[in-house]
Amino acid sequence: MSGGNASANHLRSEGRRYHMTLNCNGRLLVSERPLIMGILNVTPDSFHADSRVASVQQAVDRAGNMLKEGATFLDVGGMSSRPGAKLISAAEEIDRVQPVIEAIMAALPEAYVSCDTIYADTARAAVRAGAAIINDISAGKFDPDLFPLLPELRVPYVLMHMPGSPEDMQQFTDSYGDNVVTAVWDFLAEKMISLRESGVNDIIVDPGWGFGKSVQQNYELLRNLSVFKQLGVPVLAGISRKSSIWRPLGITAAESLSATTALHLFALQQGADILRVHDVTEAVQSVQLFDLLEAAPTI
Repeated sequence: MSGGNASANHLRSEGRRYHMTLNCNGRLLVSERPLIMGILNVTPDSFHADSRVASVQQAVDRAGNMLKEGATFLDVGGMSSRPGAKLISAAEEIDRVQPVIEAIMAALPEAYVSCDTIYADTARAAVRAGAAIINDISAGKFDPDLFPLLPELRVPYVLMHMPGSPEDMQQFTDSYGDNVVTAVWDFLAEKMISLRESGVNDIIVDPGWGFGKSVQQNYELLRNLSVFKQLGVPVLAGISRKSSIWRPLGITAAESLSATTALHLFALQQGADILRVHDVTEAVQSVQLFDLLEAAPTI
């Protein structure tokens, strides 16, 4: 793994505990424990049907429930990124997400809304509507205007690894050489340098579990998630109900809550700072049990 530009200002490790600070659209978020990001899909085709919302009011109601259950972030997405999904235009995406973000912020001003987008125009509209984080699956590859815009937006940016596009990403599972962990780490480190040089202060990294990786590669990344802590920024784990969980078990995404929860606890033990989840209550319980494990003495 090559050198990255780590920033101890954002994540200071003390043993296995840490102190995370993010400037979220003018609001300072400080946490001493892992946080939960609930998924709100304003799409007709996201892979887990229960994460979809069909109206602005349904989105607000779901958002309120997630906050009551213990979510800190609400990740609003207007375009599916499931394997095989086609990209939609920024204009269509804005039509889907902007009214939802505005309504959530009006009803729930305490919420930290994340906008899941690959487009600069959507990111700009989302932050104007009150979004506090931009979550980009593409690492800036689909819109050359996104990276230059980020310093102006002054919100945390989730930098994720994905080869190709959602439509063809699973064709790239043989592109990592001998070690998928090293390949993904180097990619994220290089992108972080570019982002830092452009003036982006708050970065969160996501190794991209399920995005252009085989089942084995996904588990290699999860088993070695602690390696990404060396980048010096918060690590997001987005593994909830994905096919690398339910297909090996011979079940469906709808039946994979228990297995997802088991892997969430493992991800926390490997250093995950944020869990992006469909099921907030169970994820919060995983964090509570993780806290007990961390506090328990070793003999």
